[in-house]
Amino acid sequence: MTNRIEEPEWIFPFESMGVGDSFFIPTLRTTELMYSLDSGAKRAKVKIKSYVVTHNDYIGVRTWRIS
Repeated sequence: MTNRIEEPEWIFPFESMGVGDSFFIPTLRTTELMYSLDSGAKRAKVKIKSYVVTHNDYIGVRTWRIS
């Protein structure tokens, strides 16, 4: 039995973002989130750049729309 913390479903606001806008998602599952972000950006036909960062003492992923 593992004590895995379940996270909410990730929803990405790509269509409502302008170039240069960003958002932060706190998570310990950064690799899985970055894969989901890349897949979602391809479906939305936008280009993004994502980095694992710490924001207000929370680890997570910050993503910018770059085109």
